[in-house]
Amino acid sequence: MRVAFAGTPEFAQVALARLHGTGFEVPLVLTQPDRPAGRGMKLQASPVKQFAAAHGIPVVQPRSLRLDGKHPDEAQAARAALEACRADVMVVAAYGLILPAWVLELPRLGCLNIHASLLPRWRGAAPIHRAIEAGDRHTGITIMQMDAGLDTGDMLMVERLPIEGADTTATLHDRLAALGGRLIVEALEAAACGGLRPTPQPADGVTYAHKIEKSEAAIDWRQPAGAIARRVRAFDPFPGASFDCGGEPVKLWQAEERPELGGEPGTVLAAPPGRLVVACGEGALELHMLQRPGGKRIPAAAFLQARPGVRAGLVLAPGAVRAD
Repeated sequence: MRVAFAGTPEFAQVALARLHGTGFEVPLVLTQPDRPAGRGMKLQASPVKQFAAAHGIPVVQPRSLRLDGKHPDEAQAARAALEACRADVMVVAAYGLILPAWVLELPRLGCLNIHASLLPRWRGAAPIHRAIEAGDRHTGITIMQMDAGLDTGDMLMVERLPIEGADTTATLHDRLAALGGRLIVEALEAAACGGLRPTPQPADGVTYAHKIEKSEAAIDWRQPAGAIARRVRAFDPFPGASFDCGGEPVKLWQAEERPELGGEPGTVLAAPPGRLVVACGEGALELHMLQRPGGKRIPAAAFLQARPGVRAGLVLAPGAVRAD
């Protein structure tokens, strides 16, 4: 079976590597254009492109696939490459571009998407983040037959995965990426012998995982401690939850809910030496790992040594300033 592949970040690279390693023929890869990254803001290839280049797989990087859009020449070139590669199916994983009808209809078996949620819950751009933020107990991978809607296609395979109490988006991402790589191989093997049975998504339970905005990183101490703790985990590694401490933006990477404590939201509570506890709208939050601008992630004890002015009674602003 000839499998074209469309994807961009590490999540997609894991699936591409699994397909390639399993022996599927991958004649073409589509990925986003190189983007500036790092301190020097040099152009950097996506993880998918890096894998494809290392394994001699042809790559195309259109800015759009719309033949009537802003970049019709790039879209037409991508269409010519897809037609020439004669793929039986296209696998799509976190590609980042909308697939117009001509793409969905071109492969014999259509386009299969690896989606990191239990559809129809968390359709959209950030299903891993939003599942943690909402306090979901489970998530998973859905292999979906793509249609013209936003993650609305028929489900082909579904497998659940528990969300552990300490999971961050980074840790859950890695487990879901591995699961997605395994499941897409199983789906393609089933498709090769006609064994896939499409199931329409339920009409009930639809939620949307809207893109994470940097403005969401600011901690509001007026929220319940549990909600803040979930957001800290959901925003690790991006964009990182942050708060203002005496005019300095500080990122919070690890925290623990302390429901038995409380006080005026944003107030630093008395705590044993080396521990930092802040009152919230409900309960309190013990801050474990923090990061000052330009520094590394450090335990609360080291943070307090560097900021001796942070002591019981200090009130942190309820509407925080985000650390860049």
